[in-house]
Amino acid sequence: MNEARKCWDSLAKPLGSLGLLEEAVVKIAALTGNTEVRLNDRALLVLCADNGVVVQGVTQTDSSVTAAVARALGVGESTVCHMAQVADCQVIPVDMGILDFPGAPGVLDRRVRNGTADITYGPAMSREECVRAIETGMELVREQRAAEADILATGEMGIGNTTTSSAVASVLLGLPPAEVTGRGAGLSDAGLARKIAAIERAVQVNRPCPNNPVDALSKVGGLDLAGLCGVFLGGAEYRVPILVDGFISAVAALCAARLRPEAKGAMLASHVSAEPAGRLVLDELGLKPLITAEMRLGEGSGAVAVLPLLDMALAVYHSGHTFGKMGMEPYTPQQYS
Repeated sequence: MNEARKCWDSLAKPLGSLGLLEEAVVKIAALTGNTEVRLNDRALLVLCADNGVVVQGVTQTDSSVTAAVARALGVGESTVCHMAQVADCQVIPVDMGILDFPGAPGVLDRRVRNGTADITYGPAMSREECVRAIETGMELVREQRAAEADILATGEMGIGNTTTSSAVASVLLGLPPAEVTGRGAGLSDAGLARKIAAIERAVQVNRPCPNNPVDALSKVGGLDLAGLCGVFLGGAEYRVPILVDGFISAVAALCAARLRPEAKGAMLASHVSAEPAGRLVLDELGLKPLITAEMRLGEGSGAVAVLPLLDMALAVYHSGHTFGKMGMEPYTPQQYS
């Protein structure tokens, strides 16, 4: 970390003038133990799963959309795939538990169960299934690290997953559901009221423990959330930087950080979601987003959007454009009152 900062400070520009971009490179250097930061090989893991709570009318669409988007991801036709082409990023959709999904070309099969149960009546899944989903996420990172991935972006696809994410956020942050729940893909006032009421019932029925992320995930979360939690843990375990996407991804990151605080060392926040708790969760993690664009698409779109920014930062970092080459005196840190 210190060596990477020295490298930045040797370049012919005001100290720290690339702000969070400099800090991102420093953090990657610290994680990997290598100042020669390169992000040549990158992939986006899009974890896909269905959520039983959809039957409570908390979304505009039904669960069939999850499978449709997963198929589009598999053949490179979903929204984030077009963004990823520009960012030179491989897109890897993963079936964690899409409802009645027979599989599709390009979609990895890592099914834990056939969607989750309706959280307004009981737990989303068993604790054992939740642990398996977390372990699956960690294994995905191990596989990508073995394939020489330098950085991983996180994404998700699952109708109803802003509901489960809001439920987990409510529990872990100790806030009323109304304060952390937004309109997702565009709910009406009536739809938002149903969504908040469903989360309130889910928390009352399941009584998830606020000090136990696995309990919260298994009772009111989802398979995509649990898998993403594992991805963030895997980032720290295998020393691969992981880009947090939006609200859903950030809630999974918070679960990982509550399990192992060291996991934050592998996390980079890409953007701040337009969802009400988007910034709340990032603040709790102590992460600052590189982009503030009011994005709320999902699929990992925010995480992919930040990759070109990191490329530009690294172009400067590796430029060798130092004060010495410019024949200039270097800037020195100044004292401020």
